[in-house]
Amino acid sequence: MTKIYDTVIIGGGHNGLVCAAYLAKAGQSVCVLEAADQVGGAAITSALTPKHKVSSGAHYLNQLHPDVMKDLALEHQGLSLAAKDIKTTALAADGNHMTLTRSSAEGGGLTAEDKASYQAFMKRMGSFSGALKHLIGLPPIDIMQPDWQSKMGMLKLGWNIRFGLGKGAMSEMLRIAGINIFDVLDENFDNPLLKGALAFDAVLGTHMGPRSPGSVLTYLYRIVMGEKGQEGAIMLPKGGMGAVTQAMKNAAHAAGAEIRTGARVAEVIVENHRVTGVRLESGEVVGARAIASNADPKTTIFGLVGARHFESDFVNAVNHTRNHGNAAKLHLALSGLPNFKGVDSAALGGRLLIAPDQKAVERAFDHAKYGEVSSEPMMEIIIPTLSDPDMAPGGHVLSATVQYAPYNLKGGWTEDARKAFMESCIDRISQFAPGIRALIDHAELLSPADIEARFGLSGGHWHHCEMAIDQMLMLRPTPDAAHYALPLDGLYLCGAGAHPGGGVMGAAGKNAAQIILKGASA
Repeated sequence: MTKIYDTVIIGGGHNGLVCAAYLAKAGQSVCVLEAADQVGGAAITSALTPKHKVSSGAHYLNQLHPDVMKDLALEHQGLSLAAKDIKTTALAADGNHMTLTRSSAEGGGLTAEDKASYQAFMKRMGSFSGALKHLIGLPPIDIMQPDWQSKMGMLKLGWNIRFGLGKGAMSEMLRIAGINIFDVLDENFDNPLLKGALAFDAVLGTHMGPRSPGSVLTYLYRIVMGEKGQEGAIMLPKGGMGAVTQAMKNAAHAAGAEIRTGARVAEVIVENHRVTGVRLESGEVVGARAIASNADPKTTIFGLVGARHFESDFVNAVNHTRNHGNAAKLHLALSGLPNFKGVDSAALGGRLLIAPDQKAVERAFDHAKYGEVSSEPMMEIIIPTLSDPDMAPGGHVLSATVQYAPYNLKGGWTEDARKAFMESCIDRISQFAPGIRALIDHAELLSPADIEARFGLSGGHWHHCEMAIDQMLMLRPTPDAAHYALPLDGLYLCGAGAHPGGGVMGAAGKNAAQIILKGASA
């Protein structure tokens, strides 16, 4: 054993780095062990070709917790933005595209009634998500054994909902929070393209369709974060998403944390029902008084610790958490800028959606239910080089998150299956950008199986486990592990599998650090 740290953090993804920074700032000795050659997890910038760089996993920044931004002084640690508050363009087959901001909608055949309804809808949904916002930056409420912090959290939540919203809005929030986004959108709008764009945002990255219960809650979750007045704003970091995690690494290092790459943890060492350290694949043992795992819950429990160290009921509960990824990632290295019919250069530098209506999104999800890829996939597309040309000097890159591509594909994600789906995705984009194939220098598709292998995400799910009502807040990932501390002394979760979940938010790492420090002082 080389050294005993106060806390060893397994995994240098964004939550692990945030957790390390907070712990080190509080005076702890901290060591982050990252298996890959660079930190960042799925929020990294990597080379697609020698001339093209891409954000390999996450490609937008829209959920970073403002406290994390401020407390870690990320702007002083090198983080800058290439674009702020990006507009969304919902692509229409006839070229009559729609432009969406956080407060307005134009084009796409919108009526004056739908424009007004959109403004009212976004204001109302913003107030609903605002009522929940304070829960994101706190450990989840312990409803079984509430401490003073939990009691205050419940009081504040009740106050925000009842008096912050008002009686009428409170009733509406309680009515829709658990239902599906499909019905809510039908209640509010007539325009199919508008409903398609909003439905897509509600289910992006999930194993849900617009008709799935709880998809209203996932929509609220999407727009909950951001600086006051900027909640839900979509930003593009200069240098790709790797610049975000590099700034987090700098903050952790400046606070005194030790960060090691190429240090894959083989197992967590347990003695007398308490963790004492980790053993690396190299055979080196690193001692720890506490261990925080940024890996997903299943990898942590079954791959690193071992089920034998937990009660059977807990093991069964973790085993039944749902974490089958349903999104693929497409990257295209382009020799020139593609021409999307009817899309001007300003809109092309924003966010493009292929989601013609919510029925089409639901039909695409129907395939995934039965282990099939969608024949008409839904997409979120970005061409970051229009805002950040250094990502591909003299060329361009296009990245797309593609729904739906199930982890449990019939026949498996063979090379032929991956190539076939990639060609289907390019065909889909070609419907809106007919000449794009002639510009492609290199193409890469990451299926959920590839995402699992590359980023260590069990099931290829970027949220670590499904963002569903029964796997959120004080139930995430299970009631016995909902407060970051696992039922094994000294072992904690600090990643997206814990509250509040996925997205490049940093709140799970921040909250976990609070609990670890509380345990260290007990």
